[in-house]
Amino acid sequence: MKLNLKNNGIKGFAALCLCASLVACGENPQADLPEEGAVLENTGNASELLASAEGSKRKVIIDTDTGADDASALILAAKDPYIEIEGVTVLVGNVDLEQSTKNALMALEIAGCDAPVYKGSAETFDGTEKIAFSVFGSDGMGDADIIHPSREAEDGDAIDFIIDTVKANPGEIEIIALGPATNVAKAIEKDPEAMKNVKMIWSMGTAGLGPGNASPVAEFNVYADAMAYKIMLDSGLPVTVVGLDVCDDEAQWTDDQFEKLKTQGEVGEFVSLSFGKIRDFYKANGSETVMNCDSVAMMCALYPAFIKDRISTHGSCIADEGETYGMVLFYKEGFTYDAIPNDMIYNVDLITDVDKAGYFEDYLSLISDDK
Repeated sequence: MKLNLKNNGIKGFAALCLCASLVACGENPQADLPEEGAVLENTGNASELLASAEGSKRKVIIDTDTGADDASALILAAKDPYIEIEGVTVLVGNVDLEQSTKNALMALEIAGCDAPVYKGSAETFDGTEKIAFSVFGSDGMGDADIIHPSREAEDGDAIDFIIDTVKANPGEIEIIALGPATNVAKAIEKDPEAMKNVKMIWSMGTAGLGPGNASPVAEFNVYADAMAYKIMLDSGLPVTVVGLDVCDDEAQWTDDQFEKLKTQGEVGEFVSLSFGKIRDFYKANGSETVMNCDSVAMMCALYPAFIKDRISTHGSCIADEGETYGMVLFYKEGFTYDAIPNDMIYNVDLITDVDKAGYFEDYLSLISDDK
């Protein structure tokens, strides 16, 4: 997720072509769970969003290159009473591996969650050294001196943790990937049979059906390791993608909203302060509002009522060097193309619309202790 400078020409073309570039940490774990499959209309109320969740507690692994946006999403999951965070796996991306680890630990601590954190990839899938790039400040969290975790990461390796957890919970583990797909791709390569038991991979990645931010056609997380993203999509595993195009317009947060967030206790102030540098970055590029795509992706993963529309697709990532590097094409199931056979595996759901207008107020109420 990072800066999205709008390019309506590219967006129109892309849409036309259908391509684009505790351990259990939730509060009130004894709360009455809704009936299985219950889905209520999203009216911006935390209780109704919670009621749209599945009827039993869900087991997730959150994979993150923890910057401010990732941290805000981690907090959202940690505060959810129906989510059991089996572990958090980190990698380089927004910041280097060590800083990413500290940021994840601090976000969990602020949310009152003691889920284990495991260090993962410090380089791309093919072994290329990854130089972190952050528009969130040198620490990825606004350089606001808010990162002082009281504990450290576990000794184990993130890739082994992913595989072992999936093996121990076949058909139950959902991976919520907020950063580059390197850790996920390495797990698939190391034990493809075990990874077939993943229930779902939720990915904040791609430009959706709109323009990119790392390039005109590529989104940051994919561009950071396109080969890893290609391996994930080509694996045939079920993947749900949340792209940049559902994070814009009304979903972007305003100065007034950040100020309101700051008044919402320790958690709200932490999130608001962590976005300080990215807000400056957006303003320097002529935008008064800021994307927070990772929390949009987390909302999609946790709350069915937040999602307004999706399409079933075959996703294809371009990993060859060139101007289209990191672009992801989405071939829509049921659509016949003139020159391409449609005998593909349609394992990728692409989220195409969410409740943008209600997003901020939903987030605010969901991280509140009063929900």
